[in-house]
Amino acid sequence: MSHNTFGHLFRVTTWGESHGPAIGAVIDGCPPGLSLSPADIQPFMDARRPGTSRYVTQRKEPDTVKILSGVFEDERTDGPRTTGHPISLMIENTDQRSKDYSEIRDRYRPGHADFTYDAKYAIRDYRGGGRSSARETASRVAAGAVARKVLGDSIKIRACLIQIGEHMVDGERWDWDEIDNNPFWCPDAKMASVWADYLDGLRKSGNSVGAVLQVEATGVPAGWGAPVYGKLDTEIAAGLMSINAAKGVEIGAGFASAAMTGVDNADEMRAGDKGQPRFLSNNSGGILGGISNGDTIVARMAIKPTSSILTPVRSVTKDGEEIDIITKGRHDPCVGIRAAPVMEAMLACVLADAKLRHQGQMGAAS
Repeated sequence: MSHNTFGHLFRVTTWGESHGPAIGAVIDGCPPGLSLSPADIQPFMDARRPGTSRYVTQRKEPDTVKILSGVFEDERTDGPRTTGHPISLMIENTDQRSKDYSEIRDRYRPGHADFTYDAKYAIRDYRGGGRSSARETASRVAAGAVARKVLGDSIKIRACLIQIGEHMVDGERWDWDEIDNNPFWCPDAKMASVWADYLDGLRKSGNSVGAVLQVEATGVPAGWGAPVYGKLDTEIAAGLMSINAAKGVEIGAGFASAAMTGVDNADEMRAGDKGQPRFLSNNSGGILGGISNGDTIVARMAIKPTSSILTPVRSVTKDGEEIDIITKGRHDPCVGIRAAPVMEAMLACVLADAKLRHQGQMGAAS
């Protein structure tokens, strides 16, 4: 299997399978001298890990991260520091139940990657899906924590869930602080209670549902990204679309801009601080011509419903026999609930790469 690496100067390679002994990431291109310890990574892992509420898979994984290489500490370094060498991160799998998947060994789950993995490789790890499992995203979250170190404290990245099924948050009630008060990463307290009842019903019926998430990055200076084939929004979209179950990405106003006039869509400008313009709206999502404009970067991602469900659906076996299939095991009724930390991590990795590439072209002080 190829294409397990993303990024240019800040390069991340993820490895491991859902039901293997461990998963992890190797990060190449991280600058030396950055303070980095497992304690810097673990809070992000805890935000993503399974088993934290009844609305997500009950697989119990501590997701403890071990740093195997790329840092050094002695009495002169004031704590562990990156060396500039590859950083290897490992997360052990401790709660696999491979027997839950024995019945689908030769059966294809509709909406899942079972058939296409077989078609491409003529072999697949049916125990949780192997590399196609959302378990792989834990490695990305670990890498994203390192990327945040590269970006520095001036750049803030945060994501939230804004829609589950047909139920969407009310922008008038939007409160970023609210995402810490419910298990859904929801910025709308009233909608969070609606989602709770809705997902309880779905979970009991053995069904699943899709979701939409939003991620924002503030503090990104103007100038990151490069035309024509290195556009920042192109790479953000590619990074987010690489997340398991992602089926659509939009930047700024996105598809809604198709219904706007030029006047409506224009992000008009006035004089701002330090000679930089101040934008009166942000339909561009902080990116113009593929280059950051200094405003908040905004992207949204659509996540499809979980493919592994207890409701019978029609399918075929590897030998072409028509069957009805259900998938036993511990699965998310809405995989989007745990996607917010993954979305943050992917944006962090893309931005860290963009920062290093910008500095490489324009000079380290830029």
